[in-house]
Amino acid sequence: MSKEKKEPTLFVKAAIRKYVNTGECNIAGEVINGNALNNQIKKLLDLAIERAQKAKRKTLMAKDFRGIIPSQ
Repeated sequence: MSKEKKEPTLFVKAAIRKYVNTGECNIAGEVINGNALNNQIKKLLDLAIERAQKAKRKTLMAKDFRGIIPSQ
C-alpha cells in the first residue's frame, strides 16, 4: 500500500473557516481538507507568476493579480 504525498496547504484553515462563518455559512470538510481550494489558489498564483515573468520580474506584485478575478 503506497501513501500519496500530500501537498502543503496554501492557506490557514482556521482563518478560512472564520471568514466563511461571518457570512453565516459553513464549509464542508472536502473543501477545507481536500484539494479544491488549494488547487484554486495554485491556479491564481500560477497566473500571477506568469504575468510577473512576462514583465521580466521575479517578484509578484499586487498588479499581477488585478483582473484575474472578473470582479476586480
